[in-house]
Amino acid sequence: MSESADEKYILILGAGLMQRPSIEAARELGYRTLVVDANPAAVCVPFADRFEQVDLKDREALVNLAGSVRDKLAAVFTAGTDFSASVSYVAEKCGFRAHSFQAALNASDKTLMRGCFEKAGVPSPSFVKVGRGDIAMYLKEGLDKMSFPKVVKPADNMGARGCRLIRGADEFLHSVEVAVSYSRTGKAILEDFMDGPEFSIDALLYDGTLTITGFADRHIFYKPYFIEMGHTMPSVFDEDKKKELVATFARGIASLGLTCGAAKADIKYTSSGPMVGEIAARLSGGYMSGWTFPYASGLNLTKEAMRIALGERPALLEERRVPLDAGAGLPFKVYDVPCLRTSAERAWISIPGQVKEVLALGRAETEPYVRNVMPRTGAGDKVDFPRNNVEKCGNVIAVSERHDIAVQAAEHAVSSVVIRLEPENRETDTFLAGTGQFCEEGFPPDAFALPEDAGKIVLDYAGRLGRIGKDSPCSKIDDGGILKVAENISDYNHRTLLETLKLFDQLCPEHPEFDAVEFFRAAIRGGLQGLLYMRDSR
Repeated sequence: MSESADEKYILILGAGLMQRPSIEAARELGYRTLVVDANPAAVCVPFADRFEQVDLKDREALVNLAGSVRDKLAAVFTAGTDFSASVSYVAEKCGFRAHSFQAALNASDKTLMRGCFEKAGVPSPSFVKVGRGDIAMYLKEGLDKMSFPKVVKPADNMGARGCRLIRGADEFLHSVEVAVSYSRTGKAILEDFMDGPEFSIDALLYDGTLTITGFADRHIFYKPYFIEMGHTMPSVFDEDKKKELVATFARGIASLGLTCGAAKADIKYTSSGPMVGEIAARLSGGYMSGWTFPYASGLNLTKEAMRIALGERPALLEERRVPLDAGAGLPFKVYDVPCLRTSAERAWISIPGQVKEVLALGRAETEPYVRNVMPRTGAGDKVDFPRNNVEKCGNVIAVSERHDIAVQAAEHAVSSVVIRLEPENRETDTFLAGTGQFCEEGFPPDAFALPEDAGKIVLDYAGRLGRIGKDSPCSKIDDGGILKVAENISDYNHRTLLETLKLFDQLCPEHPEFDAVEFFRAAIRGGLQGLLYMRDSR
């Protein structure tokens, strides 16, 4: 780095939370930060040395901004955003190191991406492109010949927005219309469903090398949507199969033309072997590249990626990485950065309604092994059961040298956070009544996914009990074994039914008399939130 580096800027696209590690890395490398975002109220705006309000889709405006400070600009960078193509466009115009603009486009538009995979023989689901003008044609001519299940997703979005499983012809029209509405270009792809465990892989590319900088198990739930309730790094998947996944990832990267910068894959191991969902030309979001990988490895991934963008050698990456034998004939020399610890990220979510208060965040922060508690919702916010990965209510990251301890700590911290909803809310009432939305059979799910016989035992007991007395401790009910039928089943915030009743007793030592069947139905359907809402609405 030159002596005048502290007078130079790194142009950072995006001012959301995912850019905080980028701002920190730039400063630690001795550079000022020129941060751009369409939203002047974005969370990282106050941390920028200079902020400019620019739409990140407006590539010419970004180039004009870069040109206006060209003599003071050292690199362009982003992490965890949709705008890797904008980064490459600016870099190409200004002579900075990055993936080529065409390669970044290939990795941004899923129709281009799948075409590249198909041409190179990289395993990925069979797909067709669907635009607004194609929907009527499918309804008229092709729907009766289509096999299900299918997956539809916008061609150019992230965070699982508009992405869902289509289980039958009756769900086709609504699902495709929603996916197209989430696309900036009005396009979606319709593809075969891949079954099997899913993984996220982060990597850095330069000088013909591919270094794996994160391999995480993804925890996906709640069909027909694909909600990531957390990830765990390192993966505990079979080592030989992990190498197969890395080899497929490498071939997919090459097919897109990516050569200089970051790459990130969502990939599954199906009954037919590895199959790529998508590959992006950026560091991952979802706290993986900026939080969980640095915690697990002890290596600041964002800083090493930024060194590559600056034209420097990522010395610490090269010091830590080890050769990885992922098979013969790969387009890159492959390395891996071993993890020293386990990082477990977990999310908490809410049933529909409006937030009255969020309780016990401080307790979650003090849980052993917890590094971060990051709430996304607070009092007054409208919440819904998530249909994509940006509608979750908060996240916890825990770290330990032991995998089981990290996972337990993250889940326990999530279980301590309580979102209490405003009473007498129509959306909450509709959810607790079990009324689903159009084309969403079985969604949102019950808080407790009890087997039919277990649910019958609980409600039969409640019917015999009749009433729960005013102010009586609900967790002390002489249940004759009723709660044991569910003792190994947790709700979506990692609480068992008994733990739910204990928390209710702590929060509501005074409560009215309840009909026992109504009380336990609210618990099964809405968990602790359902019980608190029931009490507060009386």
